[in-house]
Amino acid sequence: MDSSKYVRYTPEQVEALERVYAECPKPTSLKRHQLIRECSILSNIDPKQIKVWFQNRRCREKQRKEASHLQTVNRKLTAMNKLLMEENDRLQKHVSHLVYDNGFMRQQLHTVNSTTTDTCCESVVVSDQQQQQNPIPQHHPQRDANSPAGLLAIAEETLTEFLGKATGTAVDWVQMIGMKPGPESIGIVAVSRNCNGVAARACGLVSLEPMKVAEILKDRPSWYRDCRCLDILNVIPTGNGGTIELIYLQTYAPTTLAPARDFWTLRYTTSLEDGSLVICERSLTSNTGGPVGPPATSSVRAKMLPSGFLIRPCEGGGSIIHIVDHIDLDACSVPEVLRPLYESSKILAQKMTMAAFRYIRQIAQETSGEIQYAGGRQPAVLRAFSQRLCRGFNNAVSGFIDDGWTIMGSDGVDDVTIAVNSSPSKFLDAQYNTLSILPTFGGVLCARASMLLQDVCPALLVRFLREHRSEWADYGVDAYSSASLKASPYAVPCARPGVFPSSQVILPLAQTVEHEEFLEVVRLEGHAFSPEDIALSRDMYLLQLCSGVEENATGACAQLVFAHIDESFGDDAPLLPSGFSVIPLEPKSDSPSAARTLDLASTLEARTGGTRLAGEVEGRSYNHRSVLTIAFQFAFENHYRENVAAMARQYVRSIVGSVQRVAMAIAPSRLCSQLTPKSFPGSPEAVTLARWICRSYKNHTGGELLQVESQAAGDAVLKQLWHHTDSIMCCSVKMNDSAVFSFSNQAGLDMLETTLIALQDIMLDKILDEAGRKVLLSEFPKIMQQGFAYLPAGLCVSSMGRPVSYEQAVAWKVLNDDNSSYCLAFMFTNWSFI
Repeated sequence: MDSSKYVRYTPEQVEALERVYAECPKPTSLKRHQLIRECSILSNIDPKQIKVWFQNRRCREKQRKEASHLQTVNRKLTAMNKLLMEENDRLQKHVSHLVYDNGFMRQQLHTVNSTTTDTCCESVVVSDQQQQQNPIPQHHPQRDANSPAGLLAIAEETLTEFLGKATGTAVDWVQMIGMKPGPESIGIVAVSRNCNGVAARACGLVSLEPMKVAEILKDRPSWYRDCRCLDILNVIPTGNGGTIELIYLQTYAPTTLAPARDFWTLRYTTSLEDGSLVICERSLTSNTGGPVGPPATSSVRAKMLPSGFLIRPCEGGGSIIHIVDHIDLDACSVPEVLRPLYESSKILAQKMTMAAFRYIRQIAQETSGEIQYAGGRQPAVLRAFSQRLCRGFNNAVSGFIDDGWTIMGSDGVDDVTIAVNSSPSKFLDAQYNTLSILPTFGGVLCARASMLLQDVCPALLVRFLREHRSEWADYGVDAYSSASLKASPYAVPCARPGVFPSSQVILPLAQTVEHEEFLEVVRLEGHAFSPEDIALSRDMYLLQLCSGVEENATGACAQLVFAHIDESFGDDAPLLPSGFSVIPLEPKSDSPSAARTLDLASTLEARTGGTRLAGEVEGRSYNHRSVLTIAFQFAFENHYRENVAAMARQYVRSIVGSVQRVAMAIAPSRLCSQLTPKSFPGSPEAVTLARWICRSYKNHTGGELLQVESQAAGDAVLKQLWHHTDSIMCCSVKMNDSAVFSFSNQAGLDMLETTLIALQDIMLDKILDEAGRKVLLSEFPKIMQQGFAYLPAGLCVSSMGRPVSYEQAVAWKVLNDDNSSYCLAFMFTNWSFI
């Protein structure tokens, strides 16, 4: 048979081929011949023609998928276009309001200027917009707590005010920088300006039906990580098919420096005439009327202004969602330095509004099968692990009395707080409290502390802590926490000076759609310190959650939370989360008093005297404060309680010191760090090394590296080398994977985004790109023969993965006092982050 001839298949033949295609879309030649032999109805068809059929079938399948994808994208673009047109209409209305207000203000000012006898005119010049942004509270008569009609009246008022914020001009919305609308983006995100409290709004598309979206959004604890509890105390059906719910909501405290917040609200769920679903909510107060809520015992009662969700069905499937969050967190009740944390609409947008959208999009993609996770675990299981890590850490930070936490006495210094929980059945979820079955289990102890950081990007700090665990962690403490999961915990560790830190291997598990959060397993490679410590030679494992490490995420909280797990890592594994949380204290831009929380002197110094990294763009500069919260939890046996408390207090203090050194090293201003290089094991003193570097540079190149002579006082040479504007670093004289860095000046540490201790973990091969490695290898014989070489402009990579460009590099051989090769030195000139 001519294989090029068109073959018309019978329905039976097509059915047989389709069955094979369903099992194996791309059969081998052997498989095709076997098919012809075993299926008699295909015996008259040439094997080449069978091959062509499968090729055509795969092509049709690919075309169908592409067509379906294009149709989906087209539907999303059509819906997004509709959303943008509505947003444009809203902005046009807002412009009209502003034009009217401007004309009204001009008229009033003209009246005041022309009428000098009327002295009270000035007091009545209040624009409609100002009245709108700061409405005068209306005092309603106290409504009967048992009156559905009274509650329905409050609900309808809430609905009207919420719709005015979601689709109207009731709030002056300003779009957040970097939030670009598109079919695959989170949507349009805006924050409030000049309104009571803080507010955020988002609108976008999701590929879930409205009822499913409503079900997810109403389950606030599932997506709002700061939600401790949501209790629905009463449900009242309404005549229009909706429901009214009376809700007590409590949130965790973001730091140890201020109490938690709670809310007493009315939530109204109903449908609009166009088929849209609305879930709106507001606090019940003496002004709104309604029943009085539970008393605020260990929390401060905050206020939720009309907020909620508008869910509209989208043509072709999916939903268009409008989310509004508007709350008053009673910022006056917290220390002044922390008030920006409670007055920032951007933080609200990141932690609540955008979190809801991201969670829905995550569920939508998991439902459609677009996301595949490693390890064969179900997405719901991995989400549960992430939630348990966050809740466990937040529980430790807040330390609620009704969870069983009590504060231990201080040792005279109040920098670290020690809290004890001897009620694991309350502290841990019932199905996860396997720790409590240990015969000598005494409880859980938490050491926590908070500190303010200046000029440190939260994302950069958390990335460093994640990637350089050996910079702050103690192997013996990790071994104790790991052994505490077993029936025979290891003895309480003591300080082990000079112990080599363990190395870590990070194994990814899952990440969210926009990669703003990822879950991973960390293997800590074990080693014994001495024969009696052979138990420590086993590898240890951590379940770790990292979030907020994108530097362009304005107002985002960066977190690194981890818990020791057993090798089996079962779905019901007990977790005692510890870690770090860094929240930016960005001043509220629309508040006249925002500058009160900033140190004016340090701000002026940073703007006038600070030296920024060469080429650092404005968007990457960071000159605000952040609040860092540290919480570490340990299980303990009854007879070891005091020992564990002393160990935990000392450990957290050492971590605070490590974090301060890291923060100082990675701060954007080079002048902010006055660290003096320390000597390294097996190397000469830093002063001697500095003299060798400068002397070798002059001998090889004939030029002076510094303004002072290499024979001058050692301290002067070291000081100038340390503050040299170009990055200077040394590594071993080996052009292979074992060439690691041993010394760097401050500019070099800035370029590599590391510290002196962590520098020893960085290999030369890892920071150079492929072109740079080829150039260095070609020039290496020249360097060894004549002592130096000039390398052309190129690119390298910091320890944080950021690309760095440089105009030129100089490599030279550093000789010691015996004129023997000691190390290689590199100088990168005019470097900058790209």
